[in-house]
Amino acid sequence: MRDAFRRYTIELRLGVVLVVICALLSVAAPQFATLPNATSLLNNSAVNLIWAVGLLVVLIAGGIDISFAVASSVVQYLAAKLLIGIGGGNWLLGFLFCGSLGILLGLLNAWLIHGFRIISIVVTIATFNAFFGLLMFFSGGRNIYNLPDWWTARIFIFEHENAQGVWSELTLPVAVMIGCIVATWVLIKRTNIGRQLYAFGDNPEGARRAGVNIAVMQGVAFGWMGLMAGIAGLMQVNLVKEVVPNALYGRELDVLAAVVLGGARLGGGKGTILGCILGVMFVAVTQNGLNLLGVSPFAFQMIIGAAILVAISTSNIDLSQFFRNKEASS
Repeated sequence: MRDAFRRYTIELRLGVVLVVICALLSVAAPQFATLPNATSLLNNSAVNLIWAVGLLVVLIAGGIDISFAVASSVVQYLAAKLLIGIGGGNWLLGFLFCGSLGILLGLLNAWLIHGFRIISIVVTIATFNAFFGLLMFFSGGRNIYNLPDWWTARIFIFEHENAQGVWSELTLPVAVMIGCIVATWVLIKRTNIGRQLYAFGDNPEGARRAGVNIAVMQGVAFGWMGLMAGIAGLMQVNLVKEVVPNALYGRELDVLAAVVLGGARLGGGKGTILGCILGVMFVAVTQNGLNLLGVSPFAFQMIIGAAILVAISTSNIDLSQFFRNKEASS
C-alpha cells in the first residue's frame, strides 16, 4: 500500500482533485454531468491526448518538444495535397503518409539536437517557427475544403439518442486515441527501449556509461512524438472536415501543461500514462466546466497556471509518510 502511494502520489492527488471538480461542476452546471457532454468532451480531447502520450515519451527521455502542434499542421497540409493529387487515397494511405511524415519531422528534431549538441527546447523553438513560417508561406494561409470523402466522413464507435432527441456519440478519433495510449504504454512499460528511455532521462551520463545509445534514445523519443503528431493531424481533419493551416497553433502549451501536471518531470526519467491521461482530462474538464458556467476564458489560463505551480511545488511531498504516521499513532 505504501509503495503504491509513493509511486503514484501525483496521480492520486490529481485523480482526487478531478473527482472533486467533476462533482462540483455537476451541481453548478447540471448539463456537465450528461452523456452528450461527456462524449463531446472525449471527442474534443482525442487530439490533445494523442499529442500528450507522444510528448510524455519525450519528457521521460529528458527532452522537451513544443513544435508538435505545428508539425501536425504541416502533415495535414502535405497529406491533403498528396492525397488530392493521387485521386483521394484511403485510410491506409492516410495513416502511412501522415505517420511517416510525422516521424521524419520528429527525427529532424532529434538529428539537430544530437548532431549539434543543442538543448531540445532551443531546437524545437527553432523548428516550431520554421515549420509554421514555411507552412504559411506555401499555403498562403488558405484553408483546404475539397478533401477526400473517406477523410471527412464521420465514423461512429458509439451512438445513443436520449428521450429529448439529443445524440451522444464517440467518433473514430477516440478509438485512434485509445490505440495510441495502449501503444505508448507498451513502448515505455513493456519494452527494453522503454526502460532505457527512463534510465537515459534520469541520468544521461550514467546511461551512456551503461551502454545506452544516446542517439537512438533521442531518435526514438522524438520519432515517437512525430508519429503521434502525424496521427493527431490526420484525426484533427476528420473532426473539423477541413485543413486550417493555423488552427493548431498555440495548443502545444496546453498539452505540455497537462503532461507536466500529470507528473512527467521536466528533467526526465519520470512520467506515467495514467498521469498523462489525468492531466489532459483535468485541463479539458476545467475548460469545459468554465465554458458551461460562462466564465471568461482568461480564468482558465490562470487556473491551469496555478495548478501546475501547486503540482510542481508539492511533487516531493510523500503521502505514504502520512499513512506511516497514522499507523504509528494508532
